[in-house]
Amino acid sequence: MRELDQPSQGPTHGAIERVAIVGHGRLGTAIAAALTRAGISVDGPYGRHHPVAERLREATRGPAGADTGVPDAILLCVPDTEIAAAAATIPAAAPVGHCSGATALDVLAPHEAFSLHPLMTVPAGAPADVLAGAGAAVAGSTPRALALAHGLAELLAMRPIEIADSDRAAYHAAACIASNFVVTLEAAAERVAATAGLPRELLVPLVRASVENWAALGPARALTGPVARGDEPTIERQRTALAQRAPELLELFDACVDATRRLAARTPPTAVAA
Repeated sequence: MRELDQPSQGPTHGAIERVAIVGHGRLGTAIAAALTRAGISVDGPYGRHHPVAERLREATRGPAGADTGVPDAILLCVPDTEIAAAAATIPAAAPVGHCSGATALDVLAPHEAFSLHPLMTVPAGAPADVLAGAGAAVAGSTPRALALAHGLAELLAMRPIEIADSDRAAYHAAACIASNFVVTLEAAAERVAATAGLPRELLVPLVRASVENWAALGPARALTGPVARGDEPTIERQRTALAQRAPELLELFDACVDATRRLAARTPPTAVAA
């Protein structure tokens, strides 16, 4: 995969004037709002359970039934399992894209297809600029479709990076590890902290500093703690405490200790230990 500038073939984002969005969940709503702020006319976002083809036909009719044309792109912000069914209801009038990280373009056949997956978590109540500055995995079945995906990413103030279909699963696994699994680990930390009277908010600065250190230094140099310095007695005391207070977390703890030992083996001797 490689980060690219605007493709030399196909329309730039200046040629995108109108986009239809299907799916009014958190992501569809965020993309619609960002495109509207960028000056793009947005149809929808339509609810994913409504007849998509009829909604799009309605959107192209002006006063007295006049045809106002079709959107430059139709973007499906629906669950992965619903992409193919939603695409099948859409007339072949404009390129159709999806926002799935792990799904290839074949589910959109026979449409001219593209994909745009924001490398960003969009929780409820996310700020209006939640997508700005994030990466965006893009792909296209034609040069025009790929240029369209690049253009939409740029309109959303995101950084497009091309991901081949054969790399989609690995790309999405990395994204889930970086985002979802971090939350799972912090939930485990919060669970154990509560048994010692330590509130979650006091863990937050530590978590933020660890992520910033990883971003600035890389994983090996950012690693600290008893595993990094080979303090096996402390690790064993930690494990004993977990066995008493949160035994359901022992398997996760052991797996993390083993993985951290492997990482520590690559740690330069000048790394800071705490």
